[in-house]
Amino acid sequence: MFAKIPVQLRFGLIAAVAAALGLALSIALMPSKVITIDSGTLLQPPRVLPTFVLVDGDGKPFTNADLQGRWSVVFAGFTTCPDICPTTLTTLKGVLADLGPLASQVQVLLLSIDPERDTPERLKNYVQFFDARFRGVTGPTVELDKLARAMSFVYVKVPGATPETYTMDHSAALMLINPQGQLAGFLTAPHRQQALAADLTTLLKTQ
Repeated sequence: MFAKIPVQLRFGLIAAVAAALGLALSIALMPSKVITIDSGTLLQPPRVLPTFVLVDGDGKPFTNADLQGRWSVVFAGFTTCPDICPTTLTTLKGVLADLGPLASQVQVLLLSIDPERDTPERLKNYVQFFDARFRGVTGPTVELDKLARAMSFVYVKVPGATPETYTMDHSAALMLINPQGQLAGFLTAPHRQQALAADLTTLLKTQ
């Protein structure tokens, strides 16, 4: 191929090709820009979630497929929670307001860890009291325990004075799910509306 090309030009072409290949390789091996957030921690890499089947506020199945295509903010709680849950949902309502048009790319989910009392209808009415865009989901204990292990949140039933007056202790962190349906990170308490909105804006604009 190089027989008819002058020696000096031949070596010049070889050097140029080698330089181009070296540049391409260095770009391919260059680590991607690491995104950080102020209100929590992002996992590197994100964690794949196990297959699960829950039920939503309309009594329809809610599966891994429902976490794909947009970012989801998941909060494990229950409808008779006296303080943490309503405070957190109020904050998230403000976060969606701060996001403006970007809010359509975010799904807020209350994952009830009290399936005994939180029927789909009760869940739907509860979350939509805070914001009509919020969704409530729950499921049998075996599914909740599976997600608790995979998403690193904890919950425990605390007996009350009577069998009906028990309460639920649970983690206060928010779980962040990316558009691929993977656990992308955690948003830790205390939750600050402006910081959450700023971090979600960063993620939405870099996805």
